[in-house]
Amino acid sequence: MATIYDVARLAGVSPATVSRVFNGVGVSEEKVVAVRQAAAQLKFFPNRTARTLRRQSSEVIALVIPDIENPYFTEMARGVEDVASEAGYSVVLCNSDAQVEKEQTYLRIAIAEHMSGVILAAASDRTSLDEIMAAGRPVVAVDRTTGYDIDGVMMANRDAGRSATEQLIEAGYSRIAHIAGPEHIETALERADGWRAALKAHDLPVDPELLRFSTFRVDGGRETMAELLALPEPPDAVVAGNNLIGVGAIQVLTERGLTPPAMGVAVVGSLPFTTLSPSVVTVVRLPARHMGVTAARMLLDRIGGDDQPARTVVLRNEIQAATVSR
Repeated sequence: MATIYDVARLAGVSPATVSRVFNGVGVSEEKVVAVRQAAAQLKFFPNRTARTLRRQSSEVIALVIPDIENPYFTEMARGVEDVASEAGYSVVLCNSDAQVEKEQTYLRIAIAEHMSGVILAAASDRTSLDEIMAAGRPVVAVDRTTGYDIDGVMMANRDAGRSATEQLIEAGYSRIAHIAGPEHIETALERADGWRAALKAHDLPVDPELLRFSTFRVDGGRETMAELLALPEPPDAVVAGNNLIGVGAIQVLTERGLTPPAMGVAVVGSLPFTTLSPSVVTVVRLPARHMGVTAARMLLDRIGGDDQPARTVVLRNEIQAATVSR
């Protein structure tokens, strides 16, 4: 029966390279082809049980996200799964409901089940990684930082909030509100900072009444949009802090007959469903699938033994500007 050493000799590489090929991490395409061809010629198949025992971990990674119903995280999960599956890993999807206690339960399960690593969108700024890191499991943060010295893949949130606001300013709107997510969530604060920066850069007043923190859900967008419209001096445009907030806000505006250009709308994140034409809403797209792909590759590198200092990748946004103006 052929061994990993036989494959290495035939392929002209080291046994470690053969191992990395079958783990799907950090090997050039030329070496991947050589190893795969040698393995096929020798009828070599990696012993998954032995590999699990050697690593004391299963070929499973956990993806912990705060809201499985949000298409943003679904799209990100698809990117993670595509990369993990190609490398021979399975993905366990865990929905924390943005609850720290539930998140901790999943992290403990990852330890107990000897999962190889975790990709985590933190539930809040109180997230603790002490136990999972003490267990030696690599963790990659996505969407939100954790305060720990670990790899991360983030969005350019301040730029997204600023770009969305500036598009509305350029379209002729001046009293622009912002519906943000929860105040304890980093992404919500950063996008609000971008909104504020855009107003200041264009010498427009920053009215605290027009900045509202809510939930990252449709009902949060609906309730907050209704509150803004009830102000003595309501806004003439709104920046929605995420996709679902945007859906809720647009629902209310449609019901009130205030669709663009009567009311300007910009959304951070793609709109998963809306009755409005895409041409009347500015969308600052967040590359969620690319975030998942990048995070999965970083995690697999760590599982494969990468010991380089922790790094953070920040992904760029793409603006789809509305074609209507006030």
